[in-house]
Amino acid sequence: MPIDIIMPQLGESIAEGTIVKWLVSPGGRVEKDQPLIEVETDKVALEVPSPAAGFLSEVLMSEGQTVPVGTVIARLESQASVGIINRVGGVVVKPVPQAGEGEEHHSPAVRQLAKEHGVDLSQVKGTGADGRVTKKDVLEFVVARRGSSPTAEAPSPSPSPSRGEGRVGVAAEEIIPVTSMRKTIAERMVASRHTAAHVVTFFEADCSGLAATRQSHQLTYLPFVVNAVTRAMRDVPVLNSSWSDNGITIKRDIHIGVAVALEEGLLVPVIQNADKKGLQQLGKEVADLAERARTKRLNPEEVQGGTFTITNHGGTGSLFSTPIIHQPQIAILGVGAVQKRPVVINDAIAIRPMCYLSLSFDHRVIDGATADQFMSKVKGYIEQSDWEKFL
Repeated sequence: MPIDIIMPQLGESIAEGTIVKWLVSPGGRVEKDQPLIEVETDKVALEVPSPAAGFLSEVLMSEGQTVPVGTVIARLESQASVGIINRVGGVVVKPVPQAGEGEEHHSPAVRQLAKEHGVDLSQVKGTGADGRVTKKDVLEFVVARRGSSPTAEAPSPSPSPSRGEGRVGVAAEEIIPVTSMRKTIAERMVASRHTAAHVVTFFEADCSGLAATRQSHQLTYLPFVVNAVTRAMRDVPVLNSSWSDNGITIKRDIHIGVAVALEEGLLVPVIQNADKKGLQQLGKEVADLAERARTKRLNPEEVQGGTFTITNHGGTGSLFSTPIIHQPQIAILGVGAVQKRPVVINDAIAIRPMCYLSLSFDHRVIDGATADQFMSKVKGYIEQSDWEKFL
């Protein structure tokens, strides 16, 4: 008997979800708990597992559609139907061999991309879950093929274009479809700029005091920054607040959001009660949340409830940034790349690992003096040398 696949409830406040990608083709075989569909909401993107083993007999909602929670989006023919041909909804569904027994199954988006570029998917090595071929794999294969075979896909000779004109037969522009996540990010960033009175202050911190602890325990810089921020919040609690028409709401719990860059956008998983955790636990949680954000395995509640955000733009070499506040928070800290630079210490020039810190804050809630007081605390805590007691 067919099993209804419904749009799941992906959080208490989430009423709908967008189907990003079907990970199993119609008629394709699927195992219990195997990723079946990639779903995106305004808070998180994740893969939804199959509730049972069987065959995807009907796909009722296509990629790109946004549907309410509880909507039937597909039907699964249970494993009991193996070995026979079923007729469901007027469509004949035949058992499909598993990977290794026949042709591998790819998402519609991957098949379409392969068709456009004339790619034989059996030649592409997949880097996705369970070795699945992703769109990135196909594009990298195309680029590699062009590099190894200059004649492959080479355009035929054409006259030189006139000024302001594209090459004959080649479009001068390309339109990249905007994903649901990109639309959400755009809407939120614009709304934040229209809502909060953004002001940015910059500080520079010497990271040499934490170098020994970081190296001996194989930690990144981020856990130290999280620790310094949470301690500074106890000194200046208004930074852990939000604005409302009724007044400024001070949060008693400190939940730190850490921005994670994805190919298609940005997610901000949250470290709950970050002020109560040591450096090693913070390091493990940061790494775990970032990895699961990139592989779309975050739970909806793990991207909710943040009271302050840290964005480590220095991971890509950036020195300065003026990040946009993540509403309804009142501030966000940007952490630049740590670089060795000459600095003056006690009237002498020394080489120190330095980084720039930027605080974007809501001027409706705090003034520059308060922001600088908070940043002075963060700087002081980062520059301390007694870090072993915070492990």
